[in-house]
Amino acid sequence: MELLMDPNVWIAFAILTALEIVLGIDNIVFITVLVSKLPADIRDRVRQFGLMFAMVTRVGLLFSLSWIIGLTEPLFEVMGASITGRDLVLFFGGLFLLYKASKEIYEEVEAPQKHEDELALGAAAQQTGKKLFIYSIIQIGILDIVFSLDSVITAVGMADDIEVMIAAVMVAVGVMMVFAKSIGEFVEAHTSVKVLALAFLMMVGMLLIAESFGQHVPKAYLYSAMGFSLLVELLNLRSKAKRQRLLDEAAQAKA
Repeated sequence: MELLMDPNVWIAFAILTALEIVLGIDNIVFITVLVSKLPADIRDRVRQFGLMFAMVTRVGLLFSLSWIIGLTEPLFEVMGASITGRDLVLFFGGLFLLYKASKEIYEEVEAPQKHEDELALGAAAQQTGKKLFIYSIIQIGILDIVFSLDSVITAVGMADDIEVMIAAVMVAVGVMMVFAKSIGEFVEAHTSVKVLALAFLMMVGMLLIAESFGQHVPKAYLYSAMGFSLLVELLNLRSKAKRQRLLDEAAQAKA
């Protein structure tokens, strides 16, 4: 009860919740891209389950703070540089993200026919929905662990009480669950936004690899650049929609 009466706790909770939501953006983008290729009947389940898995992973890591601290201890050295468990997780997570995002961009941009074939196969694969569901959750789970490390380390640095950390994580994931579907539908409806999202994931992958080599790049730079790119793309979409509306009105006037 004393915890609830402390204004500093509420301030830490509010700031930490906002940070957890921001740090969860890459989670949402990855889940959105992955879900877009699945049969319609399992998309919502995979999306919700993926975010629930993210929350469980974060809370589990918070309860394993001694293990998290152990990940920052040197395991071995390469050319005089100490390598920790966290470095390995970030490196291989970044490689996986680079591979996944570049593969999706290729299929979206350079191999449209193959992409259409995969969509057709996805529709036909509804009978193997359980296998697709498990495969998708495994991929989400791998990236959840990688993304959760940053999230949990941030939480530990921001708050002293584990109750505050857990509450902030749960609220942040709840907010992501509310908006994940609408974000997914918007990205899926606009190919250019989807490619932009994939480019964002590639940048996150490179950022993770850089982090694994001890080169810290503030995520604020990445989010600012992608936010600006998204704003420009939204203006383009609005401009296209306006031009199409004027063409439709002109066609109706002639008719």
